[in-house]
Amino acid sequence: MNFELKPLDLIGAADEKTDLLVVLVPKDFKGGKDDLSTLIGSALKSGDLEAAAGKCLALYRPLQAAAVRVVLAQVADGGARATRSAVLAAVAAGKSPALKKLVVCFAAPAQEDAVRAAVTAVADATYSYTATKSKPQARTLQKATIGARNAPELASTFERTVAIVAGVELAKEWANRPANHATPQHLGEAAQALAQHAKISCEVLGPKEVAKLGMGSFMAVAQGSEQPLRFIVLRYSGAPKSKAPTVLVGKGITFDSGGISIKPAGEMDEMKFDMSGAASVLGTFKTLSLLKPAMNVVGLIPACENLINGRAVKPGDVVTSMSGQTIEILNTDAEGRLVLCDALTYAERFKPRAVVDIATLTGACVVALGAVRSGMFAANDGLAASLSAAGDRSQDLCWRLPLDEEYAEGLKSNFADVANIGGRAGGAITAAKFLQRFTEKFPWAHLDIAGSAWKSGAAKGATGRPVGLLVEFLLAQAAEK
Repeated sequence: MNFELKPLDLIGAADEKTDLLVVLVPKDFKGGKDDLSTLIGSALKSGDLEAAAGKCLALYRPLQAAAVRVVLAQVADGGARATRSAVLAAVAAGKSPALKKLVVCFAAPAQEDAVRAAVTAVADATYSYTATKSKPQARTLQKATIGARNAPELASTFERTVAIVAGVELAKEWANRPANHATPQHLGEAAQALAQHAKISCEVLGPKEVAKLGMGSFMAVAQGSEQPLRFIVLRYSGAPKSKAPTVLVGKGITFDSGGISIKPAGEMDEMKFDMSGAASVLGTFKTLSLLKPAMNVVGLIPACENLINGRAVKPGDVVTSMSGQTIEILNTDAEGRLVLCDALTYAERFKPRAVVDIATLTGACVVALGAVRSGMFAANDGLAASLSAAGDRSQDLCWRLPLDEEYAEGLKSNFADVANIGGRAGGAITAAKFLQRFTEKFPWAHLDIAGSAWKSGAAKGATGRPVGLLVEFLLAQAAEK
C-alpha cells in the first residue's frame, strides 16, 4: 500500500475522488462556509455526530463531496489516542470490497502524534494475513492519503511513520505464520532476505557453529525438536565501525509446547507467536533499511522449537551456558530465558553501547499489565527513560518494573549456579533477574511483550509490537551527539 501526505483543507478534501473520505472532526470545530463544513456543523448541532472520541457518522454519496463514501469521525482533543480510535472506527464503518483509495483529512491543523496515529491506524485497519490461505483475500486498499492544512511541517514525521508501518507489517507477517511455515530455517531465510538491502548483512549459524560457541543452554531447549536450531546475526552498518552498536536480541521460539512441562491444550496454537520478539527484530531492520539512520545496530535471534521427544531436556537437568554459568532447569516451559541468556553472552563481543532483549517471556507480565503496555526492565535509569520516551512517541507503550536484588532469592539452586525459575510470585521480575545475570558487561534492558505481541479471540493475530518503540529508541540514539 502506498501512503501519501497532501496539503488539504475541507474544500480540497471535498473535491477528492476517492472510495472513502474520512474527516477527523475536533470537538471545537469551527468550519468555513463551504458545503462540507456546513454538513459537519449541522451533524454536530443535531447530535448525529456525537462529541465523544471515535464516534462516527457514515454517509453514502453525499452531495457535499466527490467521494463514494464519507465518514465524519470525532477526534475530541485531536490527540493520538482519540485520532487512532476515530480512524479505526471510521475505516470499519466505511470499509467495502471496492475500497482502493482512501483519504483521511484533518478538519483542523494536525498534531504530529495524531498523524502518527492516523497512519498506523489505517495500516492496522486494512492489514490482511494471506500467506497460508488457498484463496487469499488480500488488502484491496492501494493508496491512502493523509490530508492536513499544515502538511509540509508534518513531512518528516509522516515519512518516519510510513517506514515504521513497513516494519510492523513484516513483524506481523512472520509472527502470524503457523509454526510449520515459520521454522528456525525460515526465520534465517527471512533475515537473509533483509540483507539484500544496502547497509544490512546477515550470518546464520547452525547447530555445529552454536555447539562450538558453547551455547549449552540454547542447545538444551532445541534438542527436543527435529527442526535444527538457527542463530541469526543481523548487522545494520550506518556509521563507522568505531561507533559502538546497539544490540537487539529477539526471542525466536517458533513453537513452544512447554516441553516436558507441557502446556494445557487450550490456546496452545497461539504459541506460534512465541517468536514475536524475533519478528520485531526483523521488522525493525526492515525500517532501518528504509530510514538509513547514522548508527550501527546488531540483531541477534536464537531460533528453535521447544518440543518433546526422547532427547528433550528434563526438569532437574543441569546445563552449562555460554557464559560458563550452570543452570538447573526446573521447568522446561521457562525456555525463553534459556535461549536468551546465551544470546546475551554472545552480544558481549560487539562491545555494545546498549543491549535490549525482546521476548514473549512470562504469563506473569500479562497478569500485571494486560495488553496495553509491554513490561520493561532496565538496570540503567538512562536506558529505561529512553525506552519509555520512545514508547510514548510511538504510542507503543511500556512500563518499568523493578529489579530489586531480593527478587533473585527464588532462583537459588542446590545443584547449579542458578535455577531457571523462582516461585509464582513476581514471575516476570524473577525472569528478568535471571537474564540480568548475563548482562554485567553492558547497559541492558528487557522488554516482556507477552501481553502486547498478539491478540486472541475474534481478532486473533500479531500486533507487530514493539517495532515502533524500538525504532523510535534507535533513532533517538542516532540523534545523540
